[in-house]
Amino acid sequence: MFKAGATALRCGARRNVIQRSFQQNRTLVQSSNKLIGSLRCSSTILSNPPPAIIQDDLSSLLRRSLSVSASSSAENQLVAPEGGGEIVRFLNLNNIADNPGAVKKKRRVGRGIGSSKGKTCGRGHKGQKARAGGGVHPTFEGGQTKFYKRLPKRGFKNKHAEPMLPINVGTLQNFVDMGRLRVPGPNDPPITMKDLVDAGVTKINAVKHGVKLLAKGKETLTAPLKIEISRASSEAIQAIEKAGGQIMTVHYNRLALKALLKPHRFDILPKRASPPPKLMEYYTSYDKRGYLSPEVQMRKLKANVSSTPSNDGEASTTKDE
Repeated sequence: MFKAGATALRCGARRNVIQRSFQQNRTLVQSSNKLIGSLRCSSTILSNPPPAIIQDDLSSLLRRSLSVSASSSAENQLVAPEGGGEIVRFLNLNNIADNPGAVKKKRRVGRGIGSSKGKTCGRGHKGQKARAGGGVHPTFEGGQTKFYKRLPKRGFKNKHAEPMLPINVGTLQNFVDMGRLRVPGPNDPPITMKDLVDAGVTKINAVKHGVKLLAKGKETLTAPLKIEISRASSEAIQAIEKAGGQIMTVHYNRLALKALLKPHRFDILPKRASPPPKLMEYYTSYDKRGYLSPEVQMRKLKANVSSTPSNDGEASTTKDE
């Protein structure tokens, strides 16, 4: 029974399609007949035959109109597969549309009782939920203590915390490979956070309290980097020194950090403040490569002595004279 009904529906759809195509062909024939009749009437009315130019124009006009109508009918025609099945319509800009039921029309409320949403518009009579902007909060439980208030508090947010911006050693190696970050030589100044910002490793507004160097990507680190940074993990320190570089952790307060990143804002650059007591242990520890540790201070002193030229030869020449 269901198969017979489906077959009947399919046959009816095909019959409608065939009738529509016949109507299109009939309109095409009628339009061409009207055009030919008008041309015949114009030729009989004229006492003399039209010039060759007019004949060419009329023939080209007739040919163009027939070709346009034929192409439009060919575009809109329906094609049935060879093996049977449903008829396929070609998709064009003039017949493109959503699938049936894809767009649902919005119901307009307050348009009479015949629309089933008139008068009270489906909100009922009076009350808090019937008012404009009315309703209760999703957590409202009728007046009893709300669920999130019945749960205990846990933890806190430290308002005095100074979170550091994390940067990995693998990221530094990538920027070195791209040629955007320099590799300092023995007598060159170290890489600072200003160099990282200028190279595009991070944005200047992201550095709030400093930068901490982490060890992700340490397997790819090959450049001997000499860097000064706020803090560093123990694995990052080992990776930098294993590649032949040097690292030193330096404390920057907010003013010193601003002077480092934005020196054009200052007429006279302020001196760097010493770390507070709670951070003094960190920056005096050689394990953290703190800049106040004796080992790092001795290393800086040796580097300064080796970089300054000796004046012994000049002194001996002056004595001889």
